[in-house]
Amino acid sequence: MARATLDPVATRFRFYEAQVVHARRLGPTMTRITLGGPQLTAFAGGGRDQSVNLFLPHPGQSAPVVPVDAGDDWYGRWRALDPAVRAVMRSYTVRAQRPEAGEVDIDFAGHGDTGPASRWAGRARPGDQVLLLGPTGADNRAVCFRPPADADWMLLAADETALPAVSAILEWLPAGARARAWIEVPHVADIQDLPAPPGVEVTWLVRGTTPPGSGLLRDAVRAARLPGVVPYAWLAGESATVRGLRRHLVQDRDTDRRRVTFSGYWRCGASEDALRGEALAAAVA
Repeated sequence: MARATLDPVATRFRFYEAQVVHARRLGPTMTRITLGGPQLTAFAGGGRDQSVNLFLPHPGQSAPVVPVDAGDDWYGRWRALDPAVRAVMRSYTVRAQRPEAGEVDIDFAGHGDTGPASRWAGRARPGDQVLLLGPTGADNRAVCFRPPADADWMLLAADETALPAVSAILEWLPAGARARAWIEVPHVADIQDLPAPPGVEVTWLVRGTTPPGSGLLRDAVRAARLPGVVPYAWLAGESATVRGLRRHLVQDRDTDRRRVTFSGYWRCGASEDALRGEALAAAVA
């Protein structure tokens, strides 16, 4: 692995070299990978839905190939590399961080060998090398969950891809917070015991044989009687689902669109590489 520089790649972000400490299954779908290394003692995420870019090696490579010495031009240089050589880049939420131990936990939603990241997580072993692009300060733009001070309650909706994020958010909520959360997972054994303040109600939706993105999460929120007057909503998961939920809250429930944070973590029929390509093309246009 190339040596990571100490200069930030962008404001309050830098590369961190790390390796797998251990991996354990949390259920049929989720695998928790603990990453460690001396550089992670400087990792200073903001909790909640803090995301990082994770770079993984291809099979047969001992470490991910990323031009970290290119400074702010690393992305262009990375894209210019042969896709069969350059590291696989994926975005993940940090489930937990222990800077005093130089450790970060990342939970992976497994899809067998259908994607390079899922395949890597299923085969991860202690000592496997990775690279993270993450924050050096807690207040950074990769934290999206930011409820307004006057929000009297919160609505959270997530599928299994956003389960690590909503779990970290519930853990972060202060005592006295009022919230309702709907979480869709494939199997009943994927249900986790999530720490949350007493005023938070969590509803689990088990999809079973129903295809992902089929509307189970959307329909559950639409049918709910919601409390409070001044809400804040955080929606994450399949792209069409979260867009539909946002339209419902804004158009049908008169929620101020500025009080709805929504993130499409994936889209039916599209890979993350394709989504990144679309986002880049849109930015250029």
